Amino acid sequence: MSNVLTEKQIDSYRESGFLVVEGLFEDELVERARRTVDRLLSGPDLGAVAETEPGDPTVARRIWAPTSRDEVFGRIAEYPRLLDTVADLIGENLVLQYSKLNVKAPRVGSVVQWHQDFAFYPHSNIDLVAALIYLDDATPENACLRVAAGSHRLGLLNHEVDGYFAGKIASLPAVGVPESTVVDCPGKAGTVVFLHPLVAHASELNHSDRYRRAFIPAYRASDALPLYYGPHASHNEPTAKLVRGKASKTARTEGGTWRLPLAAAEFNSLFEIQEGAHLASSGRKAATGYFAGEAAEDPSALAAAVM
Repeated sequence: MSNVLTEKQIDSYRESGFLVVEGLFEDELVERARRTVDRLLSGPDLGAVAETEPGDPTVARRIWAPTSRDEVFGRIAEYPRLLDTVADLIGENLVLQYSKLNVKAPRVGSVVQWHQDFAFYPHSNIDLVAALIYLDDATPENACLRVAAGSHRLGLLNHEVDGYFAGKIASLPAVGVPESTVVDCPGKAGTVVFLHPLVAHASELNHSDRYRRAFIPAYRASDALPLYYGPHASHNEPTAKLVRGKASKTARTEGGTWRLPLAAAEFNSLFEIQEGAHLASSGRKAATGYFAGEAAEDPSALAAAVM
């Protein structure tokens, strides 16, 4: 083990399901990433690189696959001290599963409702971790991350609405998570919030006049393999990359069952499914999972499913 983290920090992560760490990156690297985001957001082809806010194609809320947009994001995702820290949490054999960059524009910034990452990407075991890296100073006013401490110990929570995966937890108390466990995770630019795949987290609207942008590379142990290959999950696999240690010839499995993210219709992002926008085509989108075959035999079944 690389021992970037103290035993106290590792114990805190295991107990609460998240860990806030400062000082992993030099300021220049974070500043360079911020300038790159500014360039991407001001380009003429914003719609080609980003998902935009509903009703305003000039304001981005997520930059797709940032590691493919500029090498600075690949450098951050494979930064030695970051990988050392991830290794302290889930082991030395690491795969970079995917990356994304969430943008909370001033006075806007779409809400991210309560959810667990594992609900979207169930794997053969739970040795996964997402590293949310603030590129701007983050406070409650500009929508820093919120986490329900200890919620990972409750297992996979219900993310369904009317029997279909909806990408969100209807309410924390309804699934046994006390509101009193919710904590804000503020931090200076460069701060990293490490998230257990089963910890519930969310973020609010940005009520300030400042951006809150966060680059999020997500990692898994090399013997943690996906259990679900629906479109929203399978697109990550062609670019998944071994970044530390050795590839695994086996899949390590845990006992029990995981509910699959079978939605009423295909979706392209967390925002889309949480907002219900994936249903807006009145049945013209293909259904997911087991419902696809049913809809193919009877198109009216799909229309009923997504109405």
